[in-house]
Amino acid sequence: MIRSVFRGVGTALPRRVVSNDELAQQLDTSDQWIRERTGITQRYIAGEGETTGTLATAAARAALADAGIDAAEIDLIVLATATPDSTFPATATQVQHALGCGGAAFDLAAVCSGFLYALGTADSMIRTGMAKTALVIGAETFSRILDWEDRATCVLFGDGAGAFVLQGQEVPADGPGILATKLYADGQHRDLLYVDGGVSTTGTIGKLRMKGREVFRHAVVNLAEVLTEVLEMAGRPAEAIDWVVPHQANFRILEATARKLGLPQDRFVVTVDRHANTSAASVPLAFAVARADGRIKPGDLVMLEAMGGGFTWGASLLQM
Repeated sequence: MIRSVFRGVGTALPRRVVSNDELAQQLDTSDQWIRERTGITQRYIAGEGETTGTLATAAARAALADAGIDAAEIDLIVLATATPDSTFPATATQVQHALGCGGAAFDLAAVCSGFLYALGTADSMIRTGMAKTALVIGAETFSRILDWEDRATCVLFGDGAGAFVLQGQEVPADGPGILATKLYADGQHRDLLYVDGGVSTTGTIGKLRMKGREVFRHAVVNLAEVLTEVLEMAGRPAEAIDWVVPHQANFRILEATARKLGLPQDRFVVTVDRHANTSAASVPLAFAVARADGRIKPGDLVMLEAMGGGFTWGASLLQM
């Protein structure tokens, strides 16, 4: 069978690191307040000359180097972002031009679930023969849509990018690759997490707004259900999972999801403390950390999952 096999990962982070203490100098907050409620200790914030496109390109270059693949082999780029460089053209086309590759390139918008949506899209195109080798990128500069006077939201987010290289390969049934993916959306909850602007409504960019308590409740239920569904699709028990790489929104959500699934907390990769919530970039950023430190190894069964505004949510099971 043809599967989308993982070949490499790369990341990029802005130069500037902003600690909780630095935020406390300009907001009515404290390091203790932020840590206790979110687990976050710092975040990276894009500066002059750093955009979603530049971060995405740097992450893509790093992923290609990790995979040992030349950019000329890439025939598909799917870039998940809620903060593109321009309304159009797609930021993915700018990445494509910078890398010097061909094929198809487009942006995909599913906010914090964006990387899972992009992964599922690329996997489908690879399995049907529309592409052979794909770059799947999650990149965000959420700092540009934050209300820096709203301490309930601005302390939660950071900027960054992460990228996977996937390649179609013929493998046996027990071989590597993406085993199963499931994606969902429910637009009735739009007002719980959204940006209060838009090209066709206000003509402005807008700022992020969130009702955190309600988002938390939906996230735990939805994520536990979709993870269980993906395991059933792949015919694998929960205890077979070596690592869960979740969207890094809030440490409390990660704890609650682990309890609901009956999995030990130490199987969950956690980087929210150092990256904060980087939206579509968070899953590949966390995956890269766990692979670099030796936790994620060839042969491991890895569950990727995320939920974001929309609501959108999903999960994908990857055999390394």
